[in-house]
Amino acid sequence: MSVKIREEKSMLREHYKKMRGKMTPLYKKSLDIDIASRLLCSREYADASLILTYVAKKDEVETRGIIHAVLANNKKVAVPRCEAEGKMSFYYISSLEELRESPKGIMEPDPETSQKVTDMSGALCIVPGLSFDPEGNRLGFGGGYYDRFLSSFQGITAGLCYGSFIKWGIPSEDHDVPVKVLVTDRYIRRTADK
Repeated sequence: MSVKIREEKSMLREHYKKMRGKMTPLYKKSLDIDIASRLLCSREYADASLILTYVAKKDEVETRGIIHAVLANNKKVAVPRCEAEGKMSFYYISSLEELRESPKGIMEPDPETSQKVTDMSGALCIVPGLSFDPEGNRLGFGGGYYDRFLSSFQGITAGLCYGSFIKWGIPSEDHDVPVKVLVTDRYIRRTADK
């Protein structure tokens, strides 16, 4: 990664983290509900038999309601676990109660009691990000876990983002994988159709 792109991404991360920090809990909750509703009413969700999703931290677009809805709709759901060498694997869960807090403060499945996903066919992967651009390019949190995973994932990807956090021209490189669907509190944009 070039120094210029790294610096630009770092500045943008700080900017969007501050913006998230200024959101009131009530306002954030209303946006989270709108985003979840749009996702759950989408054709991509309807067509998927497996939903791969992160478990939101405090300042991320909330996903617990989505997880509950997936389970209520009798679809399979799997959440990621960060592993060695910056990689992550997804594990099936049947309840949020199965998750444990990692040393990094992320709620993750227990590989001793959860089954690892080996077949990703029919999967919709919900991707976190601080910001996205209208073409689906993502400003992540800097760990690279999703970038590595998405480089080999063949299914549909959906980025969840607050509408006011969409920014034209997110810096990207050749190895970055844009999401195919962008879901905000205001609209759904299918970037793969462009």
